[in-house]
Amino acid sequence: MELLIAIIVLALLFDYINGFHDAANSIATIVSTKVLSPLQAVVWAACFNFVAFFIAKYIIGDFGIANTVSKTVYEPYITLPVILAGVIAAVIWNLWTWWKGIPSSSSHTLIGGFAGAAITDILGKSTDAGNLGHDFAMLAGLVLIALLIQVIFLRPKVANMTDEC
Repeated sequence: MELLIAIIVLALLFDYINGFHDAANSIATIVSTKVLSPLQAVVWAACFNFVAFFIAKYIIGDFGIANTVSKTVYEPYITLPVILAGVIAAVIWNLWTWWKGIPSSSSHTLIGGFAGAAITDILGKSTDAGNLGHDFAMLAGLVLIALLIQVIFLRPKVANMTDEC
């Protein structure tokens, strides 16, 4: 029961963070180009977020993404610890990207947190405990290889883009 209460509290925290995180992303361009003042942009975004619910509910009649996700999950893998880990990951990622000023989607963050938690849970149950160190070393090696490839191939393009500006 305590785990469920913790999940509910963290979900409410995520919803609060989602509000200021996504609001900043959605109005940044409007404010930075001086099309609207910050107050006008926030009121504008709040009104259209409110209207969007009614359009989805009464005109479209469906909440497509939520329904798709709920129909595609494999229920035995969705446990309270997995949900807790997913929400914690989403909260941490949202706060970090907000603090660093990196635009990211809170909805995608939540789905990624759930997917990562479920995959980690499945791998933890299906592999031998003695091989977990090897598995994580391989995962870290793959991440480093991907980072190296990115630095080698993308860095010259980014440098050229900044020279042109």
